[in-house]
Amino acid sequence: MILIDGKKIAADLRAALAEKVATFPEKYGRVPHLVVVRVGEDPASVVYVRNKARACDAVGIRNTTLVQDENITEEALLELIRSLNADPEVDGILVQLPLPKHIRESKVIETIAREKDVDGFHPYNVAGLWQKTPHMNPCTPAGIMKLLDAIGVDPKGKRAVVVGRSNIVGLPVAKMLLDRHATVTLCHTRTVDMPSVTREAEILVVAAGRARVVTANMVSEGAVVIDVGMNTDPETGKLCGDVDFDAVAQKAGAITPVPGGVGPMTIACLMENTVECFLARFA
Repeated sequence: MILIDGKKIAADLRAALAEKVATFPEKYGRVPHLVVVRVGEDPASVVYVRNKARACDAVGIRNTTLVQDENITEEALLELIRSLNADPEVDGILVQLPLPKHIRESKVIETIAREKDVDGFHPYNVAGLWQKTPHMNPCTPAGIMKLLDAIGVDPKGKRAVVVGRSNIVGLPVAKMLLDRHATVTLCHTRTVDMPSVTREAEILVVAAGRARVVTANMVSEGAVVIDVGMNTDPETGKLCGDVDFDAVAQKAGAITPVPGGVGPMTIACLMENTVECFLARFA
C-alpha cells in the first residue's frame, strides 16, 4: 500500500514556484500579491487562512489578510471586493468560506473579478472548465490530479468513482477525470446501494463531508483512494477524513491520509493559481 504524501508533493510544488517567483522582481518589478478576506473568527477558517499565509511566505508571494467582523453587511463585503478588483497591486483575491448565513456565497463569488479568482469558483471559470476554454482550475480538484500524477496513476481507461457532487470538488474533479479519459461515475450519500458503486472504482475520490462514510467493504482491492474530507471524529474529537482510514488502508493500493493528503495540495495549487493570475497580467 502506498501512503500518498501530500505534504511532500506540495512542498516540491512550492519549491518550484519559489524558484520561479524569485525571478519576478527583476522581470516584472514586483512579486504576486494575494489578498485573503476572512469574515468572523470561525476556528477552522482562522487555521486555513494562517496556513495560506505561511505558504505564500514560503513561495515568496506577498500576502495580505483582511479580517472583517462577522456582522459585516453583504453590501459592505461586496464593496470591499470591488475595491480589491480595482487595485492594480492585487493579483489574486480569495474570500474564505464558509461565510455568515446572512451573506450569499454565490454573490460574493461572482463579484470577485474573474482574472483575480484564485479559487477558480467564478461562474466564468467554472464554465471554462466544462467548455474547455481558458479558465482557472479550482484548487482542490487540481491538487487531486497532481497527486495521481505524482504516484504514477494515469486515469486513462480506468474506472473512477467520485462520491460528492459539490461545485467545489465533486463536479470539477469528475470533469477533470473525464478529460483524462477515465470512465467516471458520480454518486453521493443518498445513492441507493452506494457500496456496489464504489466497489467498481479503480480510482475512488471521496468528498462527501461526513466522517468515515466510506468503509472497507466499499473499496475494491488495490484501489487508489483520495480522501478529501476534513471532519471532527465524533468519538475522539480528532481530525478524520470521509474514509475509515485504518480499515480501508488494508485494502487500498494507495491512499491519502487526513490530515497531510489533499489539504496541502489545495494550498499549493492556490499558490500556483496566484502566480498564474500574476503572469496573465503581463501576457
